[in-house]
Amino acid sequence: METKNILGIDIGASGIKGAIVNLEKGELVTERVKLSTPKPATPDAVAEVVTQLVEKIGYDGELIGCGFPSIVRHGVAYSAANVDPAWVGTNIETLLTTALGKEVIAMNDADAAGLAEMRFGKGLGKDGTIILITIGSGLGSALFYNGHLIPNSEFGHLYLHGWVAEHYVSNTARKKYEMSWSGFGKRFNEYLLHIDRLFSPDMVILGGGISNEFKQFSDKINSGLNVTTAAMFNHSGIIGAALYAYEAKHGGL
Repeated sequence: METKNILGIDIGASGIKGAIVNLEKGELVTERVKLSTPKPATPDAVAEVVTQLVEKIGYDGELIGCGFPSIVRHGVAYSAANVDPAWVGTNIETLLTTALGKEVIAMNDADAAGLAEMRFGKGLGKDGTIILITIGSGLGSALFYNGHLIPNSEFGHLYLHGWVAEHYVSNTARKKYEMSWSGFGKRFNEYLLHIDRLFSPDMVILGGGISNEFKQFSDKINSGLNVTTAAMFNHSGIIGAALYAYEAKHGGL
């Protein structure tokens, strides 16, 4: 069988990460490279850093998958909660394809992470309603029913106690309000209770940087939900982006 190695890129509010992914195993075959997201994170500035990233990795393939922190429909960004507002209405795929000279296929970053977990991680073989929540600068989400992705769920923008949820409980909120891990855990438990009331998921998978610290606040999680951490942690967005690009181009593995 032909080895399928595709470059995956995960664009975040604080960092832009990438690696070449073996799609048959769902594994990185190069070291993950991370560069700082420019400030302001305008389209041209981000495209320049992505170009530097691809050059540093040394990727010579012709297809790249990209996870982007926005509602993404047909390659176009429709929101910009954690990047520059100039992204709204920008065609991510056209911009990066032109900058790189390689075809780029884009999707929401949390959807990319969820896709990887469903295909290679904790969601493998699981039916029912599964929600992945990425906890980072904001709160991202990916919603699956019987293995099928319902894209652009954006559950970090639900309202909780009159707040946008990611302004109430995220890594940014934790730092801004100087929360202890106990305090963060209590808030995050409230968020999970809200998710449960709305969607009654069979499983919630936690990803993003803060999922690495789950043991610090897991004792505060008593929502009754089946909560677990992502198998691939911060690699899932890269793997899922590469997987999505290949399947969008070739119609499956």
